[in-house]
Amino acid sequence: MRRWARVFVGIMLSFGIALSFGIAAAQAHAHLRGSVPANGSALSGSPPQVVLDFSEPARLTAAWIQRRGGPKTKLEQLPQQSAASVAVTVPALRPGQYELSWRALSADGHIVPGHIHFTVTPPGASGAR
Repeated sequence: MRRWARVFVGIMLSFGIALSFGIAAAQAHAHLRGSVPANGSALSGSPPQVVLDFSEPARLTAAWIQRRGGPKTKLEQLPQQSAASVAVTVPALRPGQYELSWRALSADGHIVPGHIHFTVTPPGASGAR
């Protein structure tokens, strides 16, 4: 009986170790640390680009910009190299609320989606940061 108890404990320990490695690997995906413009910010005028700062190097595989109530526009000129800081050129944006969404390839090979929101205000409008 003691032999079975040792085998059972050994199996459970092995399972626990494997599970903890799986959790650590899942947490290793690139995640957004910040952006310029910042998520939720208001800008007085259209930004020429959006900069995404990731926790580790990542390569954008797709990105879109969408004005609230308008169609999604795919951004075509994406950087081809992986980097922790990725600059995405955006077209001239009219005043309105925008969402920039993306898919990035993390260093561990996983696709990580994300998005930020910002508002473009008319030049001279108060409340822009």
